[in-house]
Amino acid sequence: MTKAQKKYLAIAIKLLVFGLAAVYIIVKTTDRRNLDKFEALIHGLEHRSVVLTLTTIILLMFVNWLLEVVKWQYLSRRIEKISFWKAFQSVFCGLTWAIFTPNRLGEYGGRVLFLKPENRAKGAVAMGVGLFAQLVLTSIAGSLSIAWFVCQFLDPPLSVQFGVWVLAVLYAAGFLVLYFNVSWVDMLVGKIRWLRKIEPFFAVLKDYTPKELAVVLFNAFARFVIFTSQYIILMEAMLPELPFLPMTLMIFILFFVQSALPTLDIFDFSVRSFVASNLYSYITTQEIAVMAIVSCIWFVNLILPAIFGAVFVFKINFFGDSKSSN
Repeated sequence: MTKAQKKYLAIAIKLLVFGLAAVYIIVKTTDRRNLDKFEALIHGLEHRSVVLTLTTIILLMFVNWLLEVVKWQYLSRRIEKISFWKAFQSVFCGLTWAIFTPNRLGEYGGRVLFLKPENRAKGAVAMGVGLFAQLVLTSIAGSLSIAWFVCQFLDPPLSVQFGVWVLAVLYAAGFLVLYFNVSWVDMLVGKIRWLRKIEPFFAVLKDYTPKELAVVLFNAFARFVIFTSQYIILMEAMLPELPFLPMTLMIFILFFVQSALPTLDIFDFSVRSFVASNLYSYITTQEIAVMAIVSCIWFVNLILPAIFGAVFVFKINFFGDSKSSN
């Protein structure tokens, strides 16, 4: 396939995924039985409880992204020392760029443009380390949760269950090993002829010590706990009858699927709602409530900070002159 054909195929797949998810949501949200269940659920909620829950979710969102600011400042110090305020601006500006670009690629540009021009390529690589730390946790929790889901709800033969668990453990361990040996990426790039020109940018990967990588992973774990807690708090408020362990493990599966699907943040709620609704149908009939929870988390964690970050778009120093903001 030519590059153009691959590009159009990728676009077609993304549109297909989005289209199917959108149709599914329309069908579910126009089903009178689902609407009646959701209306009964909403009427049973106390106004004070709803306000307190949403306030907590929003506060956790700020804590979540402040931890990302700390992580970005920590990772970028190997390349360029930046102040907390500059790291803050770059993270939120990146979120604004991310919602309009496939697979959040714009987040790289929105963030590294706050660095000096000569440091931006290395900054993108350093940022990738932080994103990979989040992916490691998502992959570990997701793969093990999928193994549990298969054995719990699909009831395959014992031999298949054993095989699924073995694959899940190997998959999770593989991500962990690769993370703490992230310098292998630099070696791989150096061995591929057509990538050798950009190999110097990946050299920064060799500078991160196991201790530093562990610090970044711990930060990512704290963010993972906060993000998971947002879902749990909303679900406990709206669907208190859900069993805690299955509810939590399905959240991990939702994170895993989200990380694997190519979408635009601005339309991501449809795919998230589609996946969550199908997952939670095994333990609840409140499909619209699940969609509402997922959409609320999507809006609070991605759209609100992206709106806030739009202010900092004007602070970007495209040409790296001496007037760059700190």
